[in-house]
Amino acid sequence: MPLALHATDLRKRLGPHAALDGVTVDFTAGGLHGLIGSDGAGKTTLLRTLVGLLRPDAGAVQYRDGARSLSLEEARPGLAYMPQQQSLYGDLSISEHLDFFRDLYGIPPSIYRDRRARLLGLTRLDKFQDRPAGKLSGGMYKKLGLMCALLRTPTALLLDEPTNGVDPISRREFWDLLHDLRREGLLIIVATAYMDEAERCAHVHLMENGRVLAAGAPRDLLSREGVRGFSEYFIRRAEGAGPIGGSR
Repeated sequence: MPLALHATDLRKRLGPHAALDGVTVDFTAGGLHGLIGSDGAGKTTLLRTLVGLLRPDAGAVQYRDGARSLSLEEARPGLAYMPQQQSLYGDLSISEHLDFFRDLYGIPPSIYRDRRARLLGLTRLDKFQDRPAGKLSGGMYKKLGLMCALLRTPTALLLDEPTNGVDPISRREFWDLLHDLRREGLLIIVATAYMDEAERCAHVHLMENGRVLAAGAPRDLLSREGVRGFSEYFIRRAEGAGPIGGSR
């Protein structure tokens, strides 16, 4: 069953900076959630805390499998994290990367064959299996990283700015791929600074200075806040309008 994640009053200081300042947020199973905010908003710190790479100074993260509560160790096999700076090897081909992660995850050959074929077809990289990672376009490189994260069939996928620096066409293809994965019941959490990508999510959490300012379905949230887009929301805050519509 897909994982659901719930964070309560998370606080984390990185040096003098409050990277997380009382973050409480729900990520429902099977949903496509966006963490929306500029650099320094706390998105990366939140993702790393959710997957256990960082320990919060205060607060807690709960993992649920249906009605059952899980520890981090129990939930870990179902979590996949794709960092903004991916650890791929420029001289290894797409095929060699998949084989490497097969061995790393200990995936049996009979399972691996079908999973590999499905992911190559899903990402449309099946015709480029012999191409080294260092010679891939930005969009293809991101898709390779996604395939490596998906090899062990997680139930929750956390992506840190996966389309940063990618051309518009590749960005659209990547989001189409995420929607295909969501339809399979995967919980997906995407951190992005691209305001237009917020409306591609089923649920968004707007972040600034380590806090969640507002959350909801994109259209409902925009209507509630009285703005036409998420860029306008943050611009009005920067101009001193304060919390729009009373959200906090």
